[in-house]
Amino acid sequence: MFNKIILAGNLTRDIELIYTQSGTGIAKTAIATSRKFTSNGEKKEEVCFVDVTFFGRSAEVANQYLRKGSKILVEGRLSFEQWTDNNGQKRSKHSVIVESMQMLDSRSDNQSSSCGANYQQPTQQPATTYQPQNMQQHGQPEQHRQPQQSLPEIDVNEDEIPF
Repeated sequence: MFNKIILAGNLTRDIELIYTQSGTGIAKTAIATSRKFTSNGEKKEEVCFVDVTFFGRSAEVANQYLRKGSKILVEGRLSFEQWTDNNGQKRSKHSVIVESMQMLDSRSDNQSSSCGANYQQPTQQPATTYQPQNMQQHGQPEQHRQPQQSLPEIDVNEDEIPF
C-alpha cells in the first residue's frame, strides 16, 4: 500500500509545540490549500483546511521559523485519528503526519520569487514515535516510554533561511 500526500498552502494558526516525556517534540498546526476552477462559466475557489503534525527536530524547526500565514509545502502521510470527546461522542478526523517540509516565504516583501529552505526528517531514525491510531479515550496519545534519543545536529546556513 502507498500513503503519500503533498500539500502547499498557508498556515492557519501558529505552531503549538509540546514535548513528550522522552523529549520528542510534537508540533501541531493546520494548513489551508485552495483550488480555483470554473463551473458553468463562473469562477470559483475551493479551500481545504488540513491539520498537520511535525515530530522531532522538524517540530522544533517549524516552531522556530513558521507563523500563522507562512507559506509552506509539506510532504507526509495521511493519518486517521479517533477519540471520544468529553460528551461521550465518538470523533474522528484525517490529518497529515509531516515527513519533510519546504518553507516557501520569501526573504523580504520586495522579493518576488520564492526561495525555499528544505528540511527532511533524518532517515536513520523512525519518522515518529507517536502513533495516532493508538489514541486513548479522550484523544490523548498513549505514552510510550523509550530511551532518550539525542537529536541530530543540523548545520543551518543563515543564507538558507527564507526571511
